[in-house]
Amino acid sequence: MVLSYCYRYTMVISVRDALASLRGIESDDIHGRQLISFLPHLLLSTSFSFISNLSFMGFIDVIKRWRLANKGMSSGKKRRTSTASENAVVGSMQRSVWIKLLIYPAFTALICLIVAFYRSDHTLFHVSGLRRGLLCIIVSAGLILIYHTRQTLNYANEKVALVFGGIAFHLVLVRIAIHIIDVNAWSADYRILLPPLAFAPMIASVLCGRHAGVFSALSVSLFGAMLVPVDDVFFFLITGLITGVVAVVLTRSVRRRGSLLRAGFYVGLTAFILALAFDKIDFSEMMQGNGLSVVLGKTLLPVSIGLLTGMLVSGLLPALESLFAITTNISWLELSDLNHKLLRKLQLEAPGTYHHSMVVATLAESAAEEVGANAAMCRVCSYFHDIGKLSKPEYFIENQGDRNPHDTLTPTMSAIVIIAHVKDGVDMAIKHKLNPKIVEVIREHHGDSLVQYFYHKAMEQRDDMAKKVEGGLENKEDIPEVDRKNFRYPGPCPISRESAIISLADAVESASRSLKKPTPEKIRNLVNEIVMARVTDGQLDGSDLAMSDIKKICKSFASTIRSMMHSRINYPKEDGQNKKGSKSASRAEKKDKKEAVVEKVKA
Repeated sequence: MVLSYCYRYTMVISVRDALASLRGIESDDIHGRQLISFLPHLLLSTSFSFISNLSFMGFIDVIKRWRLANKGMSSGKKRRTSTASENAVVGSMQRSVWIKLLIYPAFTALICLIVAFYRSDHTLFHVSGLRRGLLCIIVSAGLILIYHTRQTLNYANEKVALVFGGIAFHLVLVRIAIHIIDVNAWSADYRILLPPLAFAPMIASVLCGRHAGVFSALSVSLFGAMLVPVDDVFFFLITGLITGVVAVVLTRSVRRRGSLLRAGFYVGLTAFILALAFDKIDFSEMMQGNGLSVVLGKTLLPVSIGLLTGMLVSGLLPALESLFAITTNISWLELSDLNHKLLRKLQLEAPGTYHHSMVVATLAESAAEEVGANAAMCRVCSYFHDIGKLSKPEYFIENQGDRNPHDTLTPTMSAIVIIAHVKDGVDMAIKHKLNPKIVEVIREHHGDSLVQYFYHKAMEQRDDMAKKVEGGLENKEDIPEVDRKNFRYPGPCPISRESAIISLADAVESASRSLKKPTPEKIRNLVNEIVMARVTDGQLDGSDLAMSDIKKICKSFASTIRSMMHSRINYPKEDGQNKKGSKSASRAEKKDKKEAVVEKVKA
């Protein structure tokens, strides 16, 4: 206790001295009132530092924020950051080869534990466990080599762990099923019919893609064949591969959880057909004693196991997504609910931005489908990409009425307000615990591009001031300095296909509003100009979009915008109007049409 009080007293004195040095005065010159006003902040920060073991630099940051808040230059709060996406250590671990080299031996050891030490009188190398272990090591090494060298399977480490962990868990389920059969002394045919043949392929396909699903199907078939009788090895290999591929095909683009049950049913039906083809189910047994129940059980068992597999996968998906930081199309569709708190607020407080986001979502989704990107992700991320405008909605043209707040601001200050919506959007997204992918899109959707309008406005003001200086009307010191860096977004540039597509859709949608009397040719030229300007500026260098993809995106954008800006037919006038009324109605109609065209262009 004494030491604790001494430590706290020493810290108070040191903080007082540090505060004084920061203010540039002697410690004894600090007024008592200032010190007293600082004590609550000091005690709070000190207590918090003791509780959460804050570093000394964090404590100094608290002092700095307090000083800036006293000067009116800060709110005293720290902007939220997403540590998961910004932590360089985590990022390096996700792609580290050394982490993979730890996963591979662990997987091999686990397979040997599951398969090699399983003793049965009818399996491969049942006499020698050493031979079975050696076989497991050889097969594991071959599969690991295939996985590591295939570019389509070169996933981040969390997906590597998911794929190989799914294979191991699948084999555990097979072992459990075989153990149940052995304990109950069931027929050997049940060793083929009872195990869940498509669990690992279905998990890998939904969470990691079809290539991982096919790899899982191959792996569980090879290892599972070591657990069944020698006579059934070929049948198990064929059945495991075919049912696994069927599961991958049926779960390629799952958008609803009910689709997993449907996939499980068809997997079970496939297993039943193969069992029938390989004579594992013989309907002639129905004529014998309890043959009817046996045949009926063998018929319903594969289908039931398939349905249970689909239910198990459906139940495990949320946990696996959270554990391995993976978002499936099912989750993206769940996130697309427009009743989200932020979207409702955007609709009420910034209706122009809300409509802009809806159009961007349509553009991005259509373009993503053309180039094979994640269309569901593009739609959801587009909904939230401009939520930062909620902090100052009136400063953005789509939400303005008759008054423009930028008329009273300098171009530099206007640019600061416009650029700030990116950081504000990231802050809101983290506060409301949105998906990390959404946070990344918000941060990247402008890249480090230039705020063109206010930059050119600042240059015009500088040139005008320079002319006045030449004419002797102003002093040379009054010429404003225009730094191009002050008019650029902080970045980073888009690093994923989806983020790049949303960035292009955002720019194209905003520019399309300025089109007067849009024609297919004008729309096509505008889209190509905007997209190629982004390409030339290097905004897409970090994404893996090829020029062929960019051409498809431009074509998709032009087609979608053209469909949105379609024209309307002229409706015929009603009969029975007098001439005077017809003339006045005609004039009113022409006026309304003119106003409608103007409003349409502005919109």
